[in-house]
Amino acid sequence: MVAPKKPNYEDSRLKRLEENKKRMEELKLTVLAQSLRTISSPKPSPMKKVNRTPRKLPLDLSAVRRSNRVADKPPPSYKEVMISYHYGKSVRDLSNRVYASYEDREYASGRADELHSTLQSDFPSFVKPMLQSHVSGGFWLGLPLHFCKSYLPKRDEIMTLVDEDEEEWHTKYLLRKTGLSGGWKGFAEDHKLADGDALVFQLIKPTVFKVYIIRVNQGLDSEEV
Repeated sequence: MVAPKKPNYEDSRLKRLEENKKRMEELKLTVLAQSLRTISSPKPSPMKKVNRTPRKLPLDLSAVRRSNRVADKPPPSYKEVMISYHYGKSVRDLSNRVYASYEDREYASGRADELHSTLQSDFPSFVKPMLQSHVSGGFWLGLPLHFCKSYLPKRDEIMTLVDEDEEEWHTKYLLRKTGLSGGWKGFAEDHKLADGDALVFQLIKPTVFKVYIIRVNQGLDSEEV
């Protein structure tokens, strides 16, 4: 009796592949796998565009055609020129400013304090040392805030300054800025006020100041005599 022939391994493997293929076709797995492969495949990144600005060559203005009317005249210059406008105001030369030393300034302020202490208490007063902005440049004199609120008018007003020779100067008091503006320059220049001078202001009337001037170099002058 002849024994039945055992199936070959290769035949069995091929048969199994055929069966699996039929099952995949029945379940449409082949189409699904193909679609997944298409989705998962990365797309190539587009090349970045580089904007290249064309290089500009310098413009030769001398080669520009000119009218016969101006052909015999020299070519114009197109270089930038810095122009400064002052609108009618002269530029001050502040290089000649003289600044008082600390010792001289303290000496004048001390003398002013001594004078201030001898004045009648019935008339309010204060000491004001001079700075460069008071006697040159801006010519603006700020007054002590507490003094303005306590004794000066509650509106802009014309104030009269009376010096030790009883001569008068009119200045404009500005309430919001608590200081003297228009007219103060004339007083400062006429009395040749300098940086470091100390002034004593005594309010003898609601809009009248008596002004005493202590010179910053007064002590030096008296020592030399």
